[in-house]
Amino acid sequence: MSRGPFYLDKSNAKMAGVCAGIADYTGVDALWIRLGAVFLTFWVSFITIPIYIAVAVLADNRPMALYSEDEEERLLRRMERRRQHRGMVTTRSKRLRSDVSDLDRRIAEMEAHYSSSSNSRLAAEIDSLR
Repeated sequence: MSRGPFYLDKSNAKMAGVCAGIADYTGVDALWIRLGAVFLTFWVSFITIPIYIAVAVLADNRPMALYSEDEEERLLRRMERRRQHRGMVTTRSKRLRSDVSDLDRRIAEMEAHYSSSSNSRLAAEIDSLR
């Protein structure tokens, strides 16, 4: 019993929304579709992985007008969490770059200090050993 065209269901998605979309399209609970996909993948054939990826790339996302208010809220919360996570990753990478450049500067200063002061002392010690 189909409810219309097939769409990826991002509000109930665990990965790309393929299984949730199939569940919505067929009227079967998404848990059973996911269990069936896992069963097919591990016990029948690994061909389900490329098929899953192809469907995820080729299928259209479910239009926002087709979501209920609860589903829309869940989708918006998920999108907000992803946006915040990307912001945290960007902040961490900027801080890491800053720390690395600071370490690089400090190492260069240490090398400059030891190369200018140690060489003369080292040369004097070598001369005294001769």
